[in-house]
Amino acid sequence: MADRGRGGARGAARGGGPSSRGGKGAQPTLDKPKREAILDLTKYVNERIRVKFTGGREVTGVLKGFDQLLNLVLDEVEEILQTESGQKTRSLGLVVLRGPTITLLSPVDGWEEIANPFLQEGA
Repeated sequence: MADRGRGGARGAARGGGPSSRGGKGAQPTLDKPKREAILDLTKYVNERIRVKFTGGREVTGVLKGFDQLLNLVLDEVEEILQTESGQKTRSLGLVVLRGPTITLLSPVDGWEEIANPFLQEGA
């Protein structure tokens, strides 16, 4: 009678068994399929690419590595600064770019800027 609610078979009903919350005994194992990256950037490794960010910043550099979240490692990076008098570049060297801030990614080779077809004249 003195054991009731105090010890006795300690842990038998509460911990460790397959029926407890933390155990994995009776639960089916669900293997999640591995997520594939949206972009296959392997063909651009060691190639020069242009990256634009939210907020308007723009850089070019040689792609050295990337991960599933689109974090990029670029070498020989130059930031393109827009000024009233034109464009200036600033050398940054080796940088890590955070994936969620990237809005545009394109190879430098074959890239050319075109006039905005949606710009209304005289507005």
